[in-house]
Amino acid sequence: MQPTIHKIGILREGKVPHDFRVPLTPKQCAMVQSRFGVSVVVQPSPIRRYTDAEYAAAGIALQEDLTDCDLLIGVKEVPVDMLIPHKSYLFFSHTIKKQPHNAKLLRAILDKKIRLIDYEILKGTDGKRLIGFGRYAGIVGAYEGFRAFGLKNKLFELRSPSLCADRIEMEAEMKKIVLPKGMKIAVTGFGRVGNGAAEILRMLPITRVEEEDFFSREFDQPVYVHLDTHEYYVRKDFGGFDKKDFYNNPEKYISSLADTVRRAHLYIACHLWAGGNPVLITKEDVQHPAWKCMTIADVSCDTGGPIAPTIRSSSIDQPLYGYHRHNHVETDWRDPDAICVMAIDNLPCELPKDASEDFGNELMHSVLPLMLIEDPHHIIWKGTETTLEGELTPHFEYLRDYANGKA
Repeated sequence: MQPTIHKIGILREGKVPHDFRVPLTPKQCAMVQSRFGVSVVVQPSPIRRYTDAEYAAAGIALQEDLTDCDLLIGVKEVPVDMLIPHKSYLFFSHTIKKQPHNAKLLRAILDKKIRLIDYEILKGTDGKRLIGFGRYAGIVGAYEGFRAFGLKNKLFELRSPSLCADRIEMEAEMKKIVLPKGMKIAVTGFGRVGNGAAEILRMLPITRVEEEDFFSREFDQPVYVHLDTHEYYVRKDFGGFDKKDFYNNPEKYISSLADTVRRAHLYIACHLWAGGNPVLITKEDVQHPAWKCMTIADVSCDTGGPIAPTIRSSSIDQPLYGYHRHNHVETDWRDPDAICVMAIDNLPCELPKDASEDFGNELMHSVLPLMLIEDPHHIIWKGTETTLEGELTPHFEYLRDYANGKA
């Protein structure tokens, strides 16, 4: 049985570097109070994009001490010294993959007898995630991809999304985009991220084409191909693709993606990649004599993994770096032999207000009703890592050694 929730506290983001997003906007906090009959208070913050004054104007009380709250909601990891014992928390903990830098956080959560519910593992009955910032990762990532392409080819310059007030202002910048005739763009991945990127592509004069035409035809206008998993993985032995077989036996598959990407001028990577999956773009692929893709926007940002040129993540302040396609070392992205890589790992932070509003809508629609009304399929329990008794839940028992510093 879930603990009763009468009062919700919105946490001040304490992780450094600072995150300017919020789980609920001022308007959404007021809606939660009205819709679910609970009280919502907000911890003051000098850095979040939605100001204290905006929350106060929406009738939301500002409260530094949140010890009287039943549920504390944030976005990123909560610093250990900010954790309040014996409380329920909801945030992205980044612990389920045994991330080394967060082992101490999980240990502290257990020691303080905190109930941790992690956004990342909340899934519906269909197995799909209920909530995330993926849509805005795709939206901002695609924009940053075109920004990188313009700079690499000295065609146009776009402002950083972080310098725009909101998405509307960012989209106004897109009027500067002038793409060459016959330009080809490859996109991988659907879901929240890939569909978010597609929103940007549909706003530009770019025609979507099938993979066969992308391979065999030249065009008078810019075109793009949008590929899903089954279109770039094939069985090693007899070809073809079976989804269930692929997820059970990824080692039996190879990637054919390089054949598509080498024909593109810009590649926007929005796929979901697991550690055991085949590599997508190798060092050998980018050395191919016919390789022409010199700009990669790696929205997925799996460093040192599926895409050889993505050797590290980049930052909002320094979004681009170069990967020398013959020497396989980092270099200036302006170098003629450098593939220009955009691999910002916190893309939604560039449009914190829009990303927060989108996230808050999902929180109100898909998560809070399960916590505040009813949860017939025990979705919240399945997304709970630790209990108020200071124990790991059965489905996260595998984290015990990790939490004890032995993993």
